Amino acid sequence: MKVFTALYDKALVWAQHRRAPSILAGVSFAESVIFPIPVDVMLAPMAIAQPEKAFRFALLTSIFSVLGGIAGYFLGMLAFEPLVLPALEYFGYQDSFVLAQNWFAEWGFWVIFLAGFSPIPYKVFTVTAGVLAIAFLPFVIASIIGRSMRFFLVAWLMRWGGPIMEKHLRQHLDTIGWAIVALAVIVYLIVR
Repeated sequence: MKVFTALYDKALVWAQHRRAPSILAGVSFAESVIFPIPVDVMLAPMAIAQPEKAFRFALLTSIFSVLGGIAGYFLGMLAFEPLVLPALEYFGYQDSFVLAQNWFAEWGFWVIFLAGFSPIPYKVFTVTAGVLAIAFLPFVIASIIGRSMRFFLVAWLMRWGGPIMEKHLRQHLDTIGWAIVALAVIVYLIVR
């Protein structure tokens, strides 16, 4: 079943749209607060489709992702009971939230950096940072560093690899996509 290849083809078409950078900014912001799909799935095709703008897209993604992280921080700080808790329950993130609290207690600043760079759900950590009233400036600095490293790495790989990367990515996209889905399910079952 070529589900991921079809989605990738659509993303390449959308990446050429004149409003693609605005959509990328909006998705970057939303992904850091509540949106469940990583913004990389939009950034990578845009960087491949327009390699001369790859780093500009990475910068845009980084800025709006950090701004979304700041919104998540204040959401956690100011509206945990009425908004965040019901959302955590609805999306099934309660266990992730407890895990995030434990990680903050153990590693502090480094948790935000790790969540910003890795595929760990950054949004859970932004909200948790606000709930726990983690120091704001270190939170922002860790977010800037972690998110920028991640998105510039994606942009660089897509720009550097160009048509060869696109060919190999396209060839193995469904295998990679289904492997990531399987890994996510396994991680969920282990954490749960």
